[in-house]
Amino acid sequence: MVKSVYCRANAIGVLALVSILAGWSVARAEDARAPDYEAIVASPDRSDADRQTDVRRQPAKMLAFTGARPGMKVLDMEANAGYSTELLARAIAPGGVVYAQDSTEVIERFVKDKFDIRAPKPAMKDVVHVIRNFDDPIPPEVSGLDLITFFFAYHDTTYMAVDRAEMNKKMFAALKPGGFLIIADHSARSGDGATVGKTLHRIEESTLRQEIEAAGYKLVSEADFLRHPEDPRDAVVFRSQVPVDEFVLKYQKPQ
Repeated sequence: MVKSVYCRANAIGVLALVSILAGWSVARAEDARAPDYEAIVASPDRSDADRQTDVRRQPAKMLAFTGARPGMKVLDMEANAGYSTELLARAIAPGGVVYAQDSTEVIERFVKDKFDIRAPKPAMKDVVHVIRNFDDPIPPEVSGLDLITFFFAYHDTTYMAVDRAEMNKKMFAALKPGGFLIIADHSARSGDGATVGKTLHRIEESTLRQEIEAAGYKLVSEADFLRHPEDPRDAVVFRSQVPVDEFVLKYQKPQ
């Protein structure tokens, strides 16, 4: 009897070790597939304007946090002029695709021809510009996304005619099980909620979390490389006298 119990315990231990080793193997394989994000940011064909934006956006750290890899299928919400879209396109090549979403309102108010100027660049060859409303952002033929990014634009949806709950559900449905949503935005003061999106271009982090998590996403990580606690969070983002405090969150669709 003692021998039988010992054998079972030993077998369980072996299975646990095999599971751990398998996990290490998967992690090492993922690391091997990871691009050199610093090299992507340093690509000589990137524009001077984008390099100026790099100073405050820290794109190598952001790309590493997203985990973007060659072959991935990505949705970039509110691509705007395409700064992040291009970086993602470089990270998912070869074999991947980036769907760059913009609404007609965003095109008319913010983008105009900025994305079209960027679009012919060789680095953008795996990008599909998708002009769709925020609350229906994904073409019906697109599913099984590995990654969705929503960078510094969720606050814009708070003052537009957008059903944010529906938008978040549509994004959730388009992600494959285990897929990730990376969302970053400018921090508002405690109590501001979603009321200062148009005036200060900010949103309270707790409000955004509540809305995203209501759609079924699970928070798995957060980053502090864009945190600036010295920011009183009471100024318009574009006129702030100090670096703007920004939060970066990683959500996952459960397996």
